[in-house]
Formats: sequence, structure tokens, C-alpha cells
Amino acid sequence: MPAPRQAAAEFARYLRTETTGGIILLVATAVALIWANSPAGDVYRAVRDFHLGPEFLHLNLSVGDWAKDGLLALFFFVAGLELKRELVVGELSRLKQAVLPVIAAVGGMVVPALLALAVGWGTPGFDRAWAIPVATDIAFALGVLALTASNLPSSARVFLLSLAVVDDLGAILVIAIVFTTGFNLVAAAVAVVALALYWFLQRKRVRTAWLYVPLAVVTWVAVHSAGIHATIAGVALGLLTRVKPDEGEAEAPALRLEHRLQPWSAAVAVPVFALFAAGISVNGHALGQVFTTALPLAVLLGLVVGKFVGILGASFLAVKLGVAEKPTGTGWRDLAALATLGGVGFTVSLLIADLALSEPETELAKAAVLIASAIASLAAAALLLRRSRAHAREG
Repeated sequence: MPAPRQAAAEFARYLRTETTGGIILLVATAVALIWANSPAGDVYRAVRDFHLGPEFLHLNLSVGDWAKDGLLALFFFVAGLELKRELVVGELSRLKQAVLPVIAAVGGMVVPALLALAVGWGTPGFDRAWAIPVATDIAFALGVLALTASNLPSSARVFLLSLAVVDDLGAILVIAIVFTTGFNLVAAAVAVVALALYWFLQRKRVRTAWLYVPLAVVTWVAVHSAGIHATIAGVALGLLTRVKPDEGEAEAPALRLEHRLQPWSAAVAVPVFALFAAGISVNGHALGQVFTTALPLAVLLGLVVGKFVGILGASFLAVKLGVAEKPTGTGWRDLAALATLGGVGFTVSLLIADLALSEPETELAKAAVLIASAIASLAAAALLLRRSRAHAREG
């Protein structure tokens, strides 16, 4: 199969998997909210806060932390594989196609952060909480897109996926830089050696899982012990995985691993994380605080307003300055709908809220993320349905 057709087929498969994952993610979020606010709410919190794991490796973590640090490492590994594939053989490998989503993603991170800082400046905890609205959730966003925009050009879907992949890379860098604490040089050296060995084995075309699985576990433990958030291990391993098949090889390791692991990431890892991250108290007082307290309001405006302005504004400037071109068949109204969808933060935003804040600020920030994601998804769904009907009439 020619490379462009193969890339398109892989994109379609990725979209289908993430769409299913997005639906499961919504169900898990609903279960978390209902369970946490039901008479069995104490059971929910007891399960989430129950600790297990070996203390001598500093891994006596709560169930919620295992979901956040462990299961999300799988999500970030798959994201790393997809990012590496996009950079080497996908849309981001061709400068002309890559420029616009890259610029849009940067605008969609910088503007929300600046807006959040402007609103939340001086609020305790906002020295790190400004990072909460910088992320766009791939699974959630692609799920909304697939359900509402069947007649949109495929170039619009590629734009959104490329934007989300670059956005994830930016969020990963933010997590690595801002949320590294108590750096342990020995553990970091072990992580570097493990990653170098992984790269060497990839280079030598070693394929046995009996080597890679223990090596991945050692890398994860070393990164965690080094004081770096453990999900960084996942993306680092993903970026070191080979993406070009050898002559006579049916699939490159990156593609083979995506096929095997992405369903587990989309249908298990991310929903279980959401189950233990989204269980916040919902009542009139708490919801009122989201709109009247500086910190959650900054997060809300950063996602809903900042993402839209940043993505669409950066795209408009890039096109008008001649730096980039709009995707084929995609108009400004289509890009406006996609920019609105960029305000769905969810998974990574909830993760950053957990890392940046402590109770009760975490609950308020998470409530803001959930409300902002709901507003952005509903507004984007309405716009995408309208644009889909317009493209159907034109076609």
C-alpha cells in the first residue's frame, strides 16, 4: 500500500479507537460523579485513597495515584508512538501540512495560559495551576468530532488530530519541567541507561516482549523515583520506538504496538483514570464557586475562551502572513468549530490539576475542567453539526 494511503488508513483506525474510547470515557466520568455524590460516596473515596504497593521502592501509592501515575503512562506511551509516527511518516513529517496545526497548537497553549494567569494572578497555587487549561483531550475531542461531523473534509480531522498530538507534546513538556520535584540523580541515571538500552534493542531489531516489558517497568520505576512524573517514561519510550518497517517487515514496531495497546489505553487506562479523577462533590455551593472564585474561573475561561482565541487566532495569523495554508476544503467556519472543540481539556487537564494543587483547590479546578469541557463540547457539537450539514449540501 502506498505510504499516503497507509497513513490515511492508520488515521482512520486511530480515529475509530479514540471515538470508542471517548464514549467509554464519558460513561466513566458519569459513573464517578454519580458514585462520589451518592450515599456510597464514602466507599468511592475509600477505594480511591486505599494504598498498596512496595514502600521500599516509594511505590506505596493510593489507587487514584496508581491510575494517575501508572495507567496514564500507557496512555502517554501510545501518544508518544503516535507523535513519533506523525513526525516521521505522517502529517507532521511534511512541513507544509505540519505548519498550521503546530502553530495552532502553540497558540492554543500560550493564550489559555496567559488568560488564566491574568484572571488568577495572585491566587494561592496559581504559580503552577496556570498550566491546567493548556491541554486538549484527544479521545474526548475526536469522539465529539466523529459523532457530529461526518460530512466534514478529512483534512479537518487530520488538522484536529495533528493539533492534539502537538498539544500533548507541549503538555508533556510542561509536566516534565514544572512538576519535577526532589530530583534524584541516581534514579535519573538508571532511567537514562534503561532508555538507552531500549533504543539499542530497537536499533538491533530485537522483538521479544520478555525483554521490553521488564525494561519498560524499570524505566517507569526509575523515572518515578527520580522525582519526574512517571508518565514521562511512557512518552520517552514511545518516541524511541522504531516507526519505519524494514524491507519485508509487515509492520514497524510502533505500528504493531499501537494496534495492541491503543484499545487498552482508550478503553481501560484513560476511563479508569477518569473514574478516580472526576469524582468531585457537585452541589450548588461548589458550582457557584467555579464562577465566583478566581482560580476555577481562570481555568474555565482559559479552556473555553483561551483555547478558541489561541487556536483560531494563531491559525488566522499564520495563513494571512503566508506562513501556512488552510487544510484543503476546510473553511474558516470549520476551523472555528474545531477551535471551539479544542477547549475540551479533560484527561491531561485533570492530571495537571492533581499535580498542581491540593484540597480543596483541586476539587474546584477539576469542577472547572469538567464544566469547561462540557461547554466546549456542546458548543462545538452544535457548530460541527451545522458545518457538516453545510458540506453535505455543497457536496
